[in-house]
Amino acid sequence: MKKSAATVGESPSRLIDARIQGLDDWRGKTLARVRTLIKQADHEVAKEWKWSVPVWSHDGLICTGETYKSAVKLTFARGASLAPKRSAGRRVRRVAPIGRRRSMRGNEGRSGLT
Repeated sequence: MKKSAATVGESPSRLIDARIQGLDDWRGKTLARVRTLIKQADHEVAKEWKWSVPVWSHDGLICTGETYKSAVKLTFARGASLAPKRSAGRRVRRVAPIGRRRSMRGNEGRSGLT
C-alpha cells in the first residue's frame, strides 16, 4: 500500500495535530486528552503515524488511537502482558486482555477518559 502524498514527509506530531483539529467535536478533545495522558505516563513515548491513525510506541507498540463517527477507540497491543500495580495506596485496574479495545462513546454522557 502506498502512502498518500499528504502524509509523505510529514512529522507524526503534525499529522496527529491535523487529525485532532479536523475533529472539532468531542472526538478531537478525547484524542487530545489521550495523547496528553500517554505522554504523562511515558515521557519517552514515540509518536508515529501508521495505518492512517496515530500510534504510540516505546520498545514496541503501546496503542493506536482510532476515531469513528460515534467512538474514539484505543487498541492496546500488549495490554494483557502488563502486570497490575499499586499506586499511592490505590489498586489500579488491570488493562484489558490482548486484542481487546477501549472505546469512548460520545452518546454515553461521558467525555471519555478520566
